[in-house]
Parts: sequence; C-alpha cells; structure tokens
Amino acid sequence: MKASSCPNLNRETTSYTNFFTLLEQPDHDDTTIEERPKVDHGDDTSSVGSNQFTGNEAPARMIPISALNPYQGRWVIKARVTAKGDIRRYNNARGDGKVFSFDLLDSDGGEIRATCFNAAVDTFYEPIEDGKVYLISKGSLKPAQKNFNHLKNEWEIILKAFSTVDLCPNEDGSIPSQQFSFRPISEIEIAGNNSILDVIGVVTSVNPSVPVLQKNGMETQRRTLTLKDQSGWSVGLTLWGDFCNREGQNLQEIIDSGIFPVLAVKAGKVNDFNGKSIGTILSTKLFINPDYPEAHSLRNWSDGGGKNTTSQSISRDMIPGGLKNEIRKTVSQIKDEGLGRSDKPDWITVKATISFIKTDAFCYTACPLMIGDRQCKKKVTKLGNSRWQCDRCNQEIEECDYRYLLQAQVQDHTGWTWVTAFQESGEEILGCPAKDLYVLKYEEEDDVRFGEIIRGSLFTEFLFRLKIKEELCGDEQRVKITVVKAETVN
Repeated sequence: MKASSCPNLNRETTSYTNFFTLLEQPDHDDTTIEERPKVDHGDDTSSVGSNQFTGNEAPARMIPISALNPYQGRWVIKARVTAKGDIRRYNNARGDGKVFSFDLLDSDGGEIRATCFNAAVDTFYEPIEDGKVYLISKGSLKPAQKNFNHLKNEWEIILKAFSTVDLCPNEDGSIPSQQFSFRPISEIEIAGNNSILDVIGVVTSVNPSVPVLQKNGMETQRRTLTLKDQSGWSVGLTLWGDFCNREGQNLQEIIDSGIFPVLAVKAGKVNDFNGKSIGTILSTKLFINPDYPEAHSLRNWSDGGGKNTTSQSISRDMIPGGLKNEIRKTVSQIKDEGLGRSDKPDWITVKATISFIKTDAFCYTACPLMIGDRQCKKKVTKLGNSRWQCDRCNQEIEECDYRYLLQAQVQDHTGWTWVTAFQESGEEILGCPAKDLYVLKYEEEDDVRFGEIIRGSLFTEFLFRLKIKEELCGDEQRVKITVVKAETVN
C-alpha cells in the first residue's frame, strides 16, 4: 500500500473519482464485482485519493463509525489507528492461516475493530501505522467477537486484499489520539472477571521483572506494580511480555529516581484470583505521565501529599464480607478471643509496631516457573553448575526468584505476638526486594547496610492486615498469623 493524500470529504454528498471501481451500469453482471483493483497504488484512479468523478459512479459518502451496519452499500470512514496488534498464526479445519487486527477511532468518538486475514495481512500489516489517520472503504461488517474484541461496537470490519485504505498525512487533529473510559480503582472491586477496562493511577511501587513459563512451554516475562488513586484504593497491575522491559523498565527507573509517575492503562483485563487485579493483554496500551485532564488531576493530588496517604488494596487482601467491613482488634484479643480456631480463618486489622525481626532465614530461593496460571514458588536448591533445581517442576533453571519469609514480633499496648510476612508484605515492611537484601547479606557481606535496613523497620507503626488460622505443625495444632498487608501509619 502506498500512502496517498487524504481528500477533503464531507459526510453528506462528497464524491471523488473511481472511489468504487464497479460502475453501476445495467449491463454489468456479477462477475464484474470481483474485478477490482487492489489498494492505492499511487496513480491508480481507483484510489480514494483521486478527485475526479464520473457520472456513472455512485457518490461516496463519509459516515461516522457509529452509523456503520451490514445493510449499507458503499461507505467510507475516516479514523485514527489507536492500537495495532501483532500477526497471529492459527490452524483450523481449513488449514493454517494468519490474522491481525487494529482498532479505529473517529472524530465523533466511535470505535470499531478492523481485522485482516491471510492475503489482507500481506497487503495491510506493514503500511498500517499506530496513531495515523486513514480513509477506509470496501470492507464488510460482521458481528464483533466479544471474546476477543472489547470495543463498544457490535460490529467489526473485515478487510480483504482489494479493500481500500488511504493514509491522510495532513489530517487536522480533529480525531483524538486515544479515547478512555477510566474507572476509579474502587469500582474495579465489583468489575466482572475477564472484563476489559481503562484505569489511571499513581504508580507507588514496581517489582523486578521475572521469567515465567507459560502453558505452551514458552518462557515470557512478568512484572507487577501498584496503582493508587484519589478513591483511597490501590490495585495490582501485572505486565506481561514486552511490557516488562519496555514500559515496566521505564517505570522502574522513574520510581528509583524518587518520582511517582502517573500511568494510564487502556484495555486492561480484570483478574479475580486472590482479590482483584489488572493484567495486560495484546491490545493493552500503557501511557506514562500522559497529557490528559485525569492525569493532571492525579498529579496535583499526588504532589499535594496523596501519594503518601494510606490506601486499601483490592488485589491481595480481599476478606470475607469485603474490606469495608474490616475488623479492628488489639494484639491481646487474638489469644483472648481464640481467633483462628474455627473452620474458617479470621481476618483482622491490628495497629502495632515491629519489635524484632529474625535475620537468619528472612527469605528463600524460589522456583519462578509457572504451573498453569500460578507461579510454582517452591524452594529450589543450587547445583554445582550455578543452576538451580526445582524438585516439584523437575527442571533446572538459570535464575531463581527470591521471596520473603519474615518471622517478626509485633506489639501494641496490650501485648506482643509472632507473625509471618511473605513476599509483598515483606517488601512493605522492609522497603526493598528480598533479592537486594539477600545480595547484601550473603554476596556482598555488607552487614552494616543490612543491619541499617532491618533496624529501619523496627518500632515503626503499621496497620497490619492479618489472616489467622490454626494449622497442624508436626503433631501439634498451632495458630498461624500471616501478614497479608502492612501499611505505615503517618
């Protein structure tokens, strides 16, 4: 496809030369319909970019995306590409094939997806560019496949190799670069599993990227971060694949510099495992510190102290009855009321300080491989060849994960108790990843810096969200208290 200049069209009666190759003459038979030239080849008079009109042709009407339906004849839309997917291969009863899609947005805010198969992929994949504006015609409309298509349109466009797609290099900017329908983080709690939505928030933490093994045996990257907004809630966002080393690494560097960036997520997917979280999919787009009113509002809120306010997470600490019904207790009430000894665990919030942290075994080396949609996390052992062995997965791996397993004493004015903090809550208590602390203690042997980090968390007041459950340890029943979240009290 070769870009042509965008004609000055209106939506009522504008016409142009040979926009449709087929002339509507009574003596044409149906075989003429397939004898159309392909897309835009410079001086080809069938291109949308032509400006003459012959009396035998039907006039061309530009219409908004919202007016498209399968019962229209000839139409043309002017729209911006807001997302372009990769080429995907498939195999079905008809044989092998390939497909790619791109999303379109017009000046009225209408959105629709265009999909190309096989020969159309060869014709359009390279010329179509994300962010550019095109005139598109000679496509067919079919019901949108909602399991793959999240746009608010019941139709999608199917383009053939003979369809027409012309670049508008001098478009006037009337079509926005992106359209969002942001949901407050507090509303994600009630969003359906696998639903697709837009969200914007301040990034408060970014975890390192780790390799994971997918169900198909291929390895990919995963990185998690946390978003919070003015609603007083926070949510976990999981980046997959290229997002980890592209936007994820950029966010990591910004956070490391002491700045908390605003991140807009277009088309994130809701996951309801262990609370609610958001994950990236192929059509997701991430925008760091975007120039949108919502982003400016968040930035002003964050800089005004919002980034330091306590928020409630909807991602890891969902409790029966919901977080709004959290139960406040003192440390002594855990024992006095026999919490954790019923069939179901007790979930409470305690305001307390850390008085002691065991440092002899504060973390463990874990398997990063995925079993289904969950990380293995089992302890791995180091082999003589600098690789690691996971007995559960029965595989050798080059790099392991480092996960917190903190044993700590917490106390308030009523007493003290032992608690266990795993990965995320361990990072919230100590303020750094387990791997960094492991390297300090066992590789760099910097006991001074290691001790400073541990002491920095002592006698700091936290709001601890605790899960309390009696478990069998050997031959003895013991009440286990697990920290699912630790928030510093300002």
